[in-house]
Amino acid sequence: METPNESIRRPKAFTTIVLGGAAVATLDIANAIVFWHLYRGTPPRMIFQSVAAGIFGRESFSGGVTTASIGALLHCLIAFSIASVWYLGCRAVPALNRRPVIFGMAYGALVYLVMNRIVIPLSNANQAAFNPAWFAANFGGHLVLVGLPVALIGYWSSHRAH
Repeated sequence: METPNESIRRPKAFTTIVLGGAAVATLDIANAIVFWHLYRGTPPRMIFQSVAAGIFGRESFSGGVTTASIGALLHCLIAFSIASVWYLGCRAVPALNRRPVIFGMAYGALVYLVMNRIVIPLSNANQAAFNPAWFAANFGGHLVLVGLPVALIGYWSSHRAH
């Protein structure tokens, strides 16, 4: 029989941050690459350059492989930060790890709001016009491809055998 403290286990830092960050980085960028390729035929290089535009502005799109690589690194930094915040949140509020689907998707919504209402507006990236199709793919992607995977990986890491 579990005691109350054993029923809510904390995720392992390395597993949650490294695997969660890698999952978030891969799934989130795949969502953007697939959407924009299908929607406008945009090449993947431009997706990564759009991330770098947060630092370089419009000049990132003329920077070739260099700014695309910087964009990929920035994207990974953000993804690993998202996983780190989830891990720290579970350390502070262990109950988050009890219901990873609900709290993970809520976390994905929070990440979406922070990125789109704070981070991007404060960056050098140009604000694009509202696109309902991209909103649906991006918001839904943050629920299912950002918040959910990091929460499930955190849950898994807290329940696997030592």
